[in-house]
Amino acid sequence: MNPAMNEQDFQTKLSDLMQQLDSLPGPAREQIQNLAQETRDRHARMKKTVGELQESLDYLRLSVKYLVFDLEATRRENQYLRKLLDAKHSQGGPSSCDDSGDDMPPNRD
Repeated sequence: MNPAMNEQDFQTKLSDLMQQLDSLPGPAREQIQNLAQETRDRHARMKKTVGELQESLDYLRLSVKYLVFDLEATRRENQYLRKLLDAKHSQGGPSSCDDSGDDMPPNRD
């Protein structure tokens, strides 16, 4: 099959083949028609599977984008908190953080 053949070309050629099979003698015609029908069925299943794979890849791409966004936000938050800790340490603040939460960045939720 030509790699550049599109779906419509495939269906047209397969239909033409099925019509040409009608001129063959009985037992050979039946066997080849069954093979052609199996080919049509396999092609339909393969097309469905490729569509499902494409949807899965699209979902995976979107998930990766969200994960990268979350990672970048976490890194920014981490840098912000490290600067706060460094500022407290340079001012001679306590070695442990207090639980007041006054210096916490806004919640990302």
